[in-house]
Amino acid sequence: MIGETPLKADLVLSGGGVKGIGLVGALVALMEAGYAIQRVSGTSAGSVVGAILAAGTRGAEQLTPDEVKRLAMTVPYRKFLDPTPITGIPLLGPAWGVLGEEGIYKGDFAHDWIRSQLANLGVRTFGDLAVDDEHVLPERRYKLVVTVADVTTGQMVRLPWDYHRLYGLDPDEQPVADAVRASMSIPFFFQPVKLTSTSGLTSTLVDGGLLSNFPIDSFARVDHKPPRWPTFGVTVLPNLPQGNDKIVPGLSPLRWFGGSPTLLEDLVTTMIVGHDQAYLNQPWVSARAIRVDSTDVGFLDFKISQMQMDALYERGHQAAETFLSYWNWEEYLKSYWLPR
Repeated sequence: MIGETPLKADLVLSGGGVKGIGLVGALVALMEAGYAIQRVSGTSAGSVVGAILAAGTRGAEQLTPDEVKRLAMTVPYRKFLDPTPITGIPLLGPAWGVLGEEGIYKGDFAHDWIRSQLANLGVRTFGDLAVDDEHVLPERRYKLVVTVADVTTGQMVRLPWDYHRLYGLDPDEQPVADAVRASMSIPFFFQPVKLTSTSGLTSTLVDGGLLSNFPIDSFARVDHKPPRWPTFGVTVLPNLPQGNDKIVPGLSPLRWFGGSPTLLEDLVTTMIVGHDQAYLNQPWVSARAIRVDSTDVGFLDFKISQMQMDALYERGHQAAETFLSYWNWEEYLKSYWLPR
């Protein structure tokens, strides 16, 4: 085999809201095939799945594929829709949540659920996910990295990598659940997260998908040498222009009063998927990407049925099995890294 242990892999998980169930199906298939995930990068829904995976694959006792599946299939999605006192008012409330720029839902339940699941796995801060690896930069010595958009400073942020550089904070002391909650703050839907730097500047953090919903380059080597093992990407990015794949269907306040404008919906959808749709067309990216068909489930379908969850999980599992049936690590290296 060319390179190091062939069954080691890094993993990049796209955003996708409830579609993230498909990510889990693919992840379980990779685990069943014998892949040991070394590091995981995620955005939005991918950060939620990635955090559980990173926490559950450290140390001697690790989550089994069945345990990963069981965790994913018991996520109380309906409870994630915790409206504020104002946005709980029919018609007027959601419109106010959008126009007031604070979001329709608080996101507190999701935050608490993520925190409790990580605690059950012995993880609270990023220091709990630190690893010893002389081949990576010191600030990147973690099993997990999540993508966030800082709309105050206008830049993409990768946590915990950027905690010290941008905010003067010790990454080892920062709660993992806080970073995940920031990464899943879909604009106008969930309330954004605030983060105050040591200089006193308070930044507003929202869904990292605004800038990179599928950060497949997260683990690219800075020395430009061939990778030690593959980085697989799993994506549930929508297949536009199918209407049910709009990320925020019905977001426009005018829709709630009988109107039909969709510009705001189209704008947010394009911001979240546009960059990565183009990136996926690159052959060296497409060759290691597992694409899960998730068109039957909307990003924000938090009232998803058990039957829909099962079907989406199975599509993710099948997509990974199909991918692995033709994946060849040596051929990938020869095609894109080694001299011919």
